Amino acid sequence: MSTTPTEAPESTGLAASPASAGAPALRLYDSAARAVVPLAPTAAPGLVTIYLCGATVQGSPHIGHMRSGIAFDVLRRWLERCGQEVRLIRNVTDIDDKILSKSAASQPPVPWWAWAQRFEREFDAAYRALGVAAPTYEPRATGHIPEMVDLVQRLLDAGHAYIGESGNVYYDVRSLPGYGSLTNQRLEDLATTEDESQLDDDVEADKRDPRDFALWKAAKPTEPADAAWDAPWGRGRPGWHLECSAMSRRYLGETFDIHGGGIDLRFPHHENEQAQSHGAGWGFARHWVHNAWVTIKGEKMSKSLGNSLVVAELLKRYDAAVLRLALGTVHHRSTVEFSEETLADAEALWERLSGAILRAYEFSDDGGLNPVDAPAEQVRARALPAEFTAAMDEDLNLAGAMAVVHATLKALNVALARVEAGPSSSQEADADLRESATVLALDLRSQLDVLGLDPLTEPWRAGVLEGVGSSQGGAAMETLDRLIQHDLDERAQARAAKDWPRADALRDKLTQAGVVVEDSPSGARWHLA
Repeated sequence: MSTTPTEAPESTGLAASPASAGAPALRLYDSAARAVVPLAPTAAPGLVTIYLCGATVQGSPHIGHMRSGIAFDVLRRWLERCGQEVRLIRNVTDIDDKILSKSAASQPPVPWWAWAQRFEREFDAAYRALGVAAPTYEPRATGHIPEMVDLVQRLLDAGHAYIGESGNVYYDVRSLPGYGSLTNQRLEDLATTEDESQLDDDVEADKRDPRDFALWKAAKPTEPADAAWDAPWGRGRPGWHLECSAMSRRYLGETFDIHGGGIDLRFPHHENEQAQSHGAGWGFARHWVHNAWVTIKGEKMSKSLGNSLVVAELLKRYDAAVLRLALGTVHHRSTVEFSEETLADAEALWERLSGAILRAYEFSDDGGLNPVDAPAEQVRARALPAEFTAAMDEDLNLAGAMAVVHATLKALNVALARVEAGPSSSQEADADLRESATVLALDLRSQLDVLGLDPLTEPWRAGVLEGVGSSQGGAAMETLDRLIQHDLDERAQARAAKDWPRADALRDKLTQAGVVVEDSPSGARWHLA
């Protein structure tokens, strides 16, 4: 009979398999309702549909951009863990005022579409590096111009839009009685419904009301000819908000479950999306979920403040898992204060989490099937503690979930210490201790998987197992392990003979070569620095 080495959360009977699909128990804070409400999917049973505002690919991705990607990756993982199929759409805005101006101002100037493609690839690389799973579909704005033209025509026919003298098409905000309901604002209190970056004299010139917003921008002689498309009312390009209404309907239907994005998009972007879709007669989003932003010294991250931190540069200094942990284990509605201290704390925690899993992995590795190294599918099928499940179901309460993670980590470390202390008087007791440690390691992996941080799955696996001299490391790692083990054996002999200068010299030699040596009751272990 197995013994539990310390108090650890008890698992529930929830195996979270697709067979258990039904109405999710998840409750989320709905920005429109301004309350935590039960998620009420509208599509087929067991299917949750999500539209997430993605990148405007005008420049390199910084960590502020990654916040929403990680936050909604955790939401998706939790829904899937609870047996739901998730259809997640994350758009790419690849035609925009900023893209046109920045590509033209670059030295040398480059085509706007080449500029957009360059940074779309950078965003994709950043998402993959931080373990954000690819969306179900990732449509580009330029690939859906016909749908946007159809939507503008529908709004014109319904009396919600009008054509200006210059060929611009505007949404008449006074035509929709519920305008402002998402952000709880009165139309008479607003001076404009355009984002500052979208304002220019040509667009403002023929509005009937300064609070109307552009659906279609007429082609300008100062802009590239290939940055415009034909439409019944004249050649031009879509306004910023139009693409999301058109593409959400294209991929998710007229009504879908969750619309997500950063809290800074609530107005005017999401308010205007909702106005367009409601004006077209569509139900649009049932729930609105917004994540808070990342701040540096209390200021929101933005390129205009000059304090943005590019992901590619950060990855030269920090492990990608550390960045994910710093951004992805804070509640999605709480601000992340990004600093050296934040990263140091995340780095220390990742070392404790991955280190405990690695220790369990190593003692279980006998050259055959390693029970700690179970496939991801088996890890995700494991039951979760009731406290963990309750926390995640209540608006993705990561503080509560992380409390369970820490309790499991503590229990695992106690179990590992007992295993590493050496043989006891009873082989049965030793087997029970090893079994307990293995179970706790798998429990910890299972919990971390929900957060996208299971150390033994990609993209973290290679880094965590880097110093393990096994078949997983390949022939080169096996050779390195033999060379290092030779020095460790010599060091062990020196220590046994109490030749401390020789033992210290061997350890210093390994340290200078970038090898970290850790002593334990069961012998020395090593990993690369």
